[in-house]
Amino acid sequence: SQDLWILVMMNTALIKDLADVAKDAALLQGVLMRIQETPNSSELVTYAPLTLFPTPVPKAVFHQAIEVQTHYNILVDKISQDPDFLKPQLLSCTIEVDDFIARLFKIHQQILKEGRSQSIILGLNRSDYMLDLREDGTSSLKQIEINTFAASFGGLSSRMADVHRHILNVAGRLEESQRILNNNPAAGLAAAIAKAWELYGSERAVIMFLVEESQRNIFDHRYIENELWKRNIPTIRKRFDDVCKTGSLDQDKRLFVDGCEVAVVYYRNGYMPQNYVSEQSWDARLLMERSLAVKCPDISTHLVGTKKVQQVLAKPGVLEKFFPEQPEVVEQIRATFAGLYTLDMGPEGDRTVAMALAAPDRFVLKPQREGGGNNIYGSEICQVLERVKDSKERMAYILMDKIHPTPVLNYLLRRDAPLKLTNCLSELGAFGAYVRQGKDMVLNKCVGHLLRTKSAEHSDGGIAAGVALLDNPLLV
Repeated sequence: SQDLWILVMMNTALIKDLADVAKDAALLQGVLMRIQETPNSSELVTYAPLTLFPTPVPKAVFHQAIEVQTHYNILVDKISQDPDFLKPQLLSCTIEVDDFIARLFKIHQQILKEGRSQSIILGLNRSDYMLDLREDGTSSLKQIEINTFAASFGGLSSRMADVHRHILNVAGRLEESQRILNNNPAAGLAAAIAKAWELYGSERAVIMFLVEESQRNIFDHRYIENELWKRNIPTIRKRFDDVCKTGSLDQDKRLFVDGCEVAVVYYRNGYMPQNYVSEQSWDARLLMERSLAVKCPDISTHLVGTKKVQQVLAKPGVLEKFFPEQPEVVEQIRATFAGLYTLDMGPEGDRTVAMALAAPDRFVLKPQREGGGNNIYGSEICQVLERVKDSKERMAYILMDKIHPTPVLNYLLRRDAPLKLTNCLSELGAFGAYVRQGKDMVLNKCVGHLLRTKSAEHSDGGIAAGVALLDNPLLV
């Protein structure tokens, strides 16, 4: 039971001993490692931050997240193929005040004008949720966002089950250790990439990981790369700068980078404005989008992941457009929506501003950004909205109901941080993978899960942002 689990966690002496075991296990077994930049060293290898124990998660809401994921895969794909939906939702508001989204949308429009070069669509996404505590004491699954670009930690989370099983075995908790779920998102994500590579039809062609100059989270990538090499599929790692200098298209629009034909561009970089350091970076993005290579994601799918699209989908009747005569699918997706509100100019947006200013602690103000640490809470909502409430700048944001999860006690293992019992909040993610060729959906799966936990004192931020830690669900 959860009460028993809390009592176990309160055994401070035992837990402190296990902290050393967990650190040694992570280091000696060579798992859960990453590169971390420090002022005194260009490369420091350390264990990824993790919780000492898995976190209790209700079975019903866990399975709800897993089961709805294939519907989310189809929804993302359908929206990406519907330019008439994307254009009015983005052109009329967000791109007027957000230069980054405007640049992406310009590429999207150019690709539509020229015609898509590739009919193979590869989607790897992650839908993230928290458990909202209801007044009757039960928990309700509510979506925070869906990540359609560089959905991370599929690699590292594939090893977390073994880590927590080991810790629980050392603690003498064999029954709990056997309840840790098998989880291998890296294999599932790689299988979808491999399918796209196979459909591309050239054994000589490579899969290109488009990566940052300095990659702190490199081992998360490596697990997926290794799964591809197991299938004898070659991979290369290149930056925007490499594509600028050595990238080209032949007469059939095949993409070549550094002499290698590229079958699949797997973007692990390019989701934030600062990733585009020059006009040449934008030129490289356009070159890849125009090519015959399968893009993950393509420019349309990238735009589907914006917060504005998330907000529009919550409007009455919108989901029905994409799932006509499938009311059960609409119901399953809509059940995961938190309250979402527009800040467009006009009476509806004015009501949203007034509502947020009157009770800022009830909401989260969200800009069109990925990567963690961007959302705005509490009194800062008032500061931002007072500044922009009468201008179009407010259209760069959406407003969402704040989710109220139940804190759970755990110990957080992080390099150079003291070990102490901490009130924690968790976020559950479901990894989705799909491949479509023409009108045929050849693969559509939920390929695993991710649980991230952070101290309750932090409002926002993921693992890459230095706030959250890797975890496992213990179903109760």
